[in-house]
Formats: sequence, structure tokens, C-alpha cells
Amino acid sequence: MAKYPLPDPYRDCDQFPGSSWSKRLSAHVADLQGQITKLKYEVADQNPRALVIAERAEIHLQAARAALRGNGRWPARPFRRFAGGHTDGALANTHEAEVAILRIVPQVDLRWRGLAVLVQARLHLDPQDMRLQQLETVFAHQNARIEAPDRELLVSTLHAAYQAEEAERAKVRSFMHIVCAATVMMALIAIGFAIWAFLQSKAIGTNFCFLENPDDLSADPTICPFGKKKPNWEGVWLIEFMGMLGAALAGAVALRKVRGTAGPYYVATSLLLLRLPVGALTAVIGIMFLSGRFFPGLTALDTPIQILMWAAAFGVLQETVMQAVDRQGRALLDNVRSPGRAPGEDAGRPPHKPPPPPPPPRPAPMVSRVAQAVAARVKKKS
Repeated sequence: MAKYPLPDPYRDCDQFPGSSWSKRLSAHVADLQGQITKLKYEVADQNPRALVIAERAEIHLQAARAALRGNGRWPARPFRRFAGGHTDGALANTHEAEVAILRIVPQVDLRWRGLAVLVQARLHLDPQDMRLQQLETVFAHQNARIEAPDRELLVSTLHAAYQAEEAERAKVRSFMHIVCAATVMMALIAIGFAIWAFLQSKAIGTNFCFLENPDDLSADPTICPFGKKKPNWEGVWLIEFMGMLGAALAGAVALRKVRGTAGPYYVATSLLLLRLPVGALTAVIGIMFLSGRFFPGLTALDTPIQILMWAAAFGVLQETVMQAVDRQGRALLDNVRSPGRAPGEDAGRPPHKPPPPPPPPRPAPMVSRVAQAVAARVKKKS
């Protein structure tokens, strides 16, 4: 028994696994496929060139479907989805299919498609873009209708708007890749230091223990994070864990500023994951600063719990650095504009100015008016 009562040979409406963004784009692909099928029936016998363009648009849709569903095999599939590379390919092919449809749509339908193109252009193109300004001028003079001579202007404007949108999304994906690479590097450093502490337990653990008498520098440190009287690798691991715990707490508090996004990129999740290894490393460095008497007045810690609480405090302290990274991520996400945004979400972008009205007709010069009057009188007498 079929899952759907209507035939769906391309399975665009099927419940394939993926994000909500992928499913929305798949539904849009299904709509575009219906438009292409309709156009192929209309232009099959009249315009062979349009039929070739329609078939090319179908190829773009096939590539979009492959990008949305062919995310690789397990275990590479989750990483590919998290990286977001397939989403850019699906979106680019969908955009190219829409541009191809606009090239061959009948004039009756083209007349009213200009409004959607103008909205898309105003979202992503600079207000000073000459294509956008020319399209606005056409709208102002032709009562928001697009005629046949303006088709190429409409197509080029839509293509430029889509390229600008893809560039905005590519910046977000590049930023997310940088954050993921930094997360992996920081995690490897933290894990490597923990392994080093395991192999060189006394040499590394001594740096995280404190003296009972701060004035007796010749004595061995006996106040260690794990409560034992001699340095050990467990104390180093516990300090890293407390730093991660403090970073996780700071990340949970930072969630109050996180906005949901309709895009396919996990920027907020990447930034939260980055906090964990950074918190572990800041805890390690901070405790070493204290044991090295770097801060005046903090020459020693009296109990193991003080060491652990300072490690957690240093883990929270990494939030001062991560706030700047969060602002950069929010700025890139805000730069990806979409229909239906609130007015305050476009702060920082130049306001859009409507095109100036056409200049009034200039009056005829005085000499020409006199000549016309004389010519009229001569003609009347004759």
C-alpha cells in the first residue's frame, strides 16, 4: 500500500531522515518539479529551446535531491549533516532551477512574478545595486508589471540575489567550520595534557598542589586537588573536569541570549561545545598561575575544595572570551536575511531607499515657443 494517495515518483514528500530545513527544502523542490512538469507540457511543441532549459532545471532538482538525501553512510552521515556542506549544494541547485523556470515561464505568468523577485533582491542585494534600482524603476513606471523586454533584467536580478544569499550562508558555514576545528584542537590539547599527567604523575601533579606553609618553599606540596598528600594524575583530571563543569554552567546561562534559527547550521551548538575544552584548559592554566604565585595575595590554597572551586571559577572565566565569539556568530546569522524578519533584526544594514520619482518634463525654451507661434500665424494666413 502506498504511503500517499497521490503519485510521487520523486519521493519529495516522503519522510526521509533529515533536519526540518531539509524537509522544507524538499517540499519546495516538489513545488518546483510541478512547475517544470507543467512548463514541459506547454512548451514541448512550441519552443524546443525552452524544453531544453526545462530539462536542465530538472537536472538541478535531481542534484538538490541527491544533496539532501545522499549524506553518506554511517558513521560519516552525522558529521556531514553537522558540517552543512550538502545543504549549500541543495540550496544552490534549487536556486538555479528557479532561475531556469523564470527564463521560460509564459508571458502571462511572468507579468506577476516580478514582485517576488523584487522582494528577494531587496533582502540580499545592496540598495545601490544597479540591477535592483533598474528593476524598481520598471516597477514604478509599469504599475508593478513585467513585460517581455524586461525578462532578462528580472532573471539577472534574481540570479544575483540568490548568489548573494548563498555567499551569506557560506560565511556562516565557514565560521562554523572554524569553531568546530578550534573545538577539536582544544579537546586534543586537553586530552593530551591529561595523558601526559597520567604518564608523568608526580612531575605534572606537583604543579597543581600547594604548600601547607607558604613561607617554607623547601617543603613538598601536600595540599592536592584529590585530597591525597602527594601529587597524582587524578588531581589533574579532576581540575579539568571542574573547568568543564564551570564552562558548561556558563554556557547554560548564555543560552538566554541564543535565538533559534531557521537555517541548517548548528552555530549555537558548536559554540556551546567549544566552551567545554576551553574551560578545561583555562582551569589548568589558572591553577598553575596560583601555584606559581603569579597573583599577589593568592600564594596558597588551604584545602582541596578551594583548589576545585578555583578550577570551576576559571572554567566560568572563559565566558569573557566566548562572548566575543558569540557576538560574531550572531552577526553572521543576522546577515542571512529571510522573508518575515522582524524590523529590529536588520539593524546595522543600510536602510532601503525607494527609487526617486521620474523628473517632470522640461518646458520648451522661449525661442522655440516664439517660433512655433510665428509658424502657426503664417500657416493661418496662408
